[in-house]
Amino acid sequence: MIISRTPYRISFFGGGTDYPTWYQKHGGAVLATTIDKYCYISCRYLPPFFEHRHRIVYSQIENCHNIDDIKHPSVREVLRFLDFERGVEIHHDGDLPARSGMGSSSAFTVGLLNALYAMRGYMPTKQQLMQESIMIEQEMIMETVGSQDQALAAYGGFNHIQFLPNREISVRPVVITYERMQMLNRHLMLFYTGIKRTAADIAESYVNDIEARKRQLRIMKDLVDEGISLLNSGGDLTSFGELLHESWQAKRSLSDRVTSPEVDQMYEAARTAGAIGGKVTGAGGGGFMLLFVPPERQQAVREKLSGQIHVPFSFEFNGSQIIYLQHEEDFSSVESTRTAQSIKPFFELAETILDEELAS
Repeated sequence: MIISRTPYRISFFGGGTDYPTWYQKHGGAVLATTIDKYCYISCRYLPPFFEHRHRIVYSQIENCHNIDDIKHPSVREVLRFLDFERGVEIHHDGDLPARSGMGSSSAFTVGLLNALYAMRGYMPTKQQLMQESIMIEQEMIMETVGSQDQALAAYGGFNHIQFLPNREISVRPVVITYERMQMLNRHLMLFYTGIKRTAADIAESYVNDIEARKRQLRIMKDLVDEGISLLNSGGDLTSFGELLHESWQAKRSLSDRVTSPEVDQMYEAARTAGAIGGKVTGAGGGGFMLLFVPPERQQAVREKLSGQIHVPFSFEFNGSQIIYLQHEEDFSSVESTRTAQSIKPFFELAETILDEELAS
């Protein structure tokens, strides 16, 4: 039995510039962090006693004989990529709901890759986990997804990620004091809007014609450097919240599907109660809303958004990890041993009879 734990992420600035159709021409950058909310994947080889060969348990339960029959796209393509011949059982549990803008799909892919590699006794590098999960999601599953979620899930931490036109991806930790990091964390609030959406559907509304959004995406990329400079300056963090507000205004102009009247109403209510700025996480459309709120105003914001779930969180710095490893009995060897043991008395009896006949 193997259990992997992979963090979800929050992106502050630069989201949208991490799509290959954009950064392979113009380059991209993201300022983002992982948080202490996780995707858990448990895997084991399935014993040979069942009619099905593979069992996958998530919001649905799949019992399949062939990999091609698996409906979950990430499970199907990861097993195909790793050329798994033996049957496996896979269970998923998450601290946050799927389709909520927290990078849950990529956390699943990265965590599954990590767990299945561990079953083979192999420890991939974080760079390998990132690159292979990007390839699986973008080229095998053919999802309209960016490249920041996989990088963050694999590496963990508070990072400045650069996407280069030659397809190289640089993941560099943002170096600030622990006190500064904690201060930023204390100014952030996360609320669940209750609106589920599929990120790829939202992204397709602007990625397919991304060149027409040059102005917005360049603004969003520039805000990455501004955000890092502000954190390094040691000055008042209020400007960070103002940058978040500016970034949200640029992002919501990418497509009319990035926001909705319900989301706008929640955001304006939070601002009225004291939030300086914020954004809807991920591609937009719903999911979670991140807000920058001075600590003394946070109670008023909680009261104003009492209809939404408030999710306290802390920054996380480890990335995808194997947190449990229990070597199981190899049923293939067990079966061969049992077979040998069951026929041993027969050969011993035959040998005794043969010896008696030769003696006579």
